[in-house]
Amino acid sequence: MTESVHTLKGRFRGFYPVVIDVETAGFNAQTDALLEIAAYTLKMDDEGWLRPDHIFHFHVEPFEGANLEKAALEFTGIDPFNPLRGAVSEKEALTEIFKGIRKGMKESDCGRAIVVAHNAPFDHGFVMAAAERAGLKRNPFHPFATFDTAALSGLALGQTVLAKACQSAGIAFDNKEAHSALYDTERTTELFCHIVNRWKALGGWPLAPSDDEPEDGAQ
Repeated sequence: MTESVHTLKGRFRGFYPVVIDVETAGFNAQTDALLEIAAYTLKMDDEGWLRPDHIFHFHVEPFEGANLEKAALEFTGIDPFNPLRGAVSEKEALTEIFKGIRKGMKESDCGRAIVVAHNAPFDHGFVMAAAERAGLKRNPFHPFATFDTAALSGLALGQTVLAKACQSAGIAFDNKEAHSALYDTERTTELFCHIVNRWKALGGWPLAPSDDEPEDGAQ
């Protein structure tokens, strides 16, 4: 019983959840630049509580021909061409992130990674588009499935905005630090762990055995 429910594989049906946040130069993943990405892997302790594990963070160079929306840059405050950013190519950033994810998947015996993000289709779309542009064949992420913390927060906390959901969960959130991929990924990771662990604490996990299944150890 412990092996099946107190592991990432058992808890998430073989999926390896990775919290992602991106900062971009627009809303179109096919045409607008990816400028910053952070990814936080997760682990589960011996009692089945979800915890943060390893974080990866990169500033990213705009790909050749990328669109840079002025309004988006003003919103994030990112200067894509500031040499102090230490930006790397999409390929370099994702290669390193995917390498770390595949290592975690192997250690957790999970078959596929899954994006966890706030309004997840946005972040998922940019990651998938960047991976395709970079020609990365070994993309560990599921091609369309995600865990969306905006939806989960609406259910669990009655809030869908990241800052308000964190506030409801008792997680400190500094709006001055928001819209940094690193900061937002850290807060989203705390939020996702809070929701999953709260569900467990309330008795929702592990699932109660059905009437036609014997409890662990029963004959």
